[in-house]
Formats: sequence, structure tokens, C-alpha cells
Amino acid sequence: MSDHKTMTINLVVWRQKNANDTGKFENYTVKGITEHHSFLEMLDVLNEDLIKAGKQPVAFDHDCREGICGMCSQVINGMPHGGQERTTVCQLHMRKFHDGDTIYIEPWRARAFPIVKDLVVDREALDKIIQAGGYTSCHTGGVADGNAILIPKPAADEAMDAAECIGCGACVAGCPNGAAMLFTGAKVSQLAVLPQGKVEAKARVTNMVQTMKDCGFGNCTNHYECMAACPKGINVKFIARMNREYLKAQF
Repeated sequence: MSDHKTMTINLVVWRQKNANDTGKFENYTVKGITEHHSFLEMLDVLNEDLIKAGKQPVAFDHDCREGICGMCSQVINGMPHGGQERTTVCQLHMRKFHDGDTIYIEPWRARAFPIVKDLVVDREALDKIIQAGGYTSCHTGGVADGNAILIPKPAADEAMDAAECIGCGACVAGCPNGAAMLFTGAKVSQLAVLPQGKVEAKARVTNMVQTMKDCGFGNCTNHYECMAACPKGINVKFIARMNREYLKAQF
């Protein structure tokens, strides 16, 4: 007999067959959950029960389950990734909940993120922003020496802080305008502070901001919900840097 106390959790889950389906919330009860289950493991238990009952399992994205890939995009009780500080859904554990709790689970809600099925959304729009300029061009051939270009420590630290963004889209889901300003700002800033990124700086920020608009993302109105929702704590200062880079590129 297990020494772990178990919980019974009531789930209210968004179910939607495809992008054209209306979708609705459905109620489920999951038993035998311990505090050591991760949130995604709890959903695995739910899906095992649904499959045994001959029903369709709940579709949800996941990959690394280590808080790195950002695939586990879910809004839990109205908060992207569950609202725990610097925590992705895959890092969220059931010890944060109690026996008998009711948990609401739904997908990212944004015009630029169409729903594929249930909790899975298409985040290709973020890839398009990166493709528009989130890179540096270089000649192929021999590998350059690591110390060939000296980078000041403050610049390297700031670039690393921006590079911590995992592109999960929680900032978009948390923003009342569905804006991708924090994501784009982080990806612009990551390269803008480095010598290697200054060559294409004007074209990069111009193209990435335009692509962001073309994909249907909203604009920033300084709610700061993006920073609060970000599981990596990306700072809104990178939005300010992107705006400065964009203004410079116009002149």
C-alpha cells in the first residue's frame, strides 16, 4: 500500500476538435493523484482513463518536461502556465493544489495563435518573426576563434538575459491585447547588444516588427502582464530597447 495521500481533482477542460469547431468546456474527475505528480502527469492519468473508457484523450503540447522548450502552453485557472513565478506547466506540481480542487484548463487565447485541437495552438507566427530577422548572417567555412570579437561583460550579460526567452507565447496569452512585444523585444535585444548583431540591426528590427504586425499580434499598452506571465522572467526593458532600435532604424 502506498504511503502517499491521494487527491481527487475536478477538471474543467477546453475541448475543441479543430480550428473550425466551436469548442466547449467539459468536466472530468481524476482520482489517485499524489502531490508528487507533475501537472502533465496528472493529465496523462486523465488521458489513460479516457482511453480506457473508449473516449478521445485531451490533446496537449509537451516535449522536454524540464521547463526549457516552452511547448507546454496552457492557461490554468486563468493564468498562463498556472501563475507560479518562473514556472512552466511541466514544472508545476500537484502539491500546489488540494484534494477536491476544481482546475480550469484552456489553451492560449490570441488571434495569432489559432487552436489546432483542444489545448494545442499553432504558434507558427513566432517562428515567422524569427525568420524575418532573428539571426546574424555569416560566411560558412572555418570556425572563428571564440575570442576574435571581444564583448564587454555587461553586454554579454544583457544578451544572455534576453536569450533566456524560450518562445512559449505566455506573454501573448497574458497580454489583453494579444501582443508579442516581449517575445520580439527579447529576440531583437539579444542581438542588438552584441557586435555581431549590429551590422543587420536596422533591417532586423524593421522586418521583425512588421512581421509581428502582419501575423495579427496586438500592440503594447504597458499592462506588464507579459512580464508577470513569463516563466523565465523576461523584463519589459527589452520592449523599450526594441522601440529605441525601431526608431533609430526609421532615420
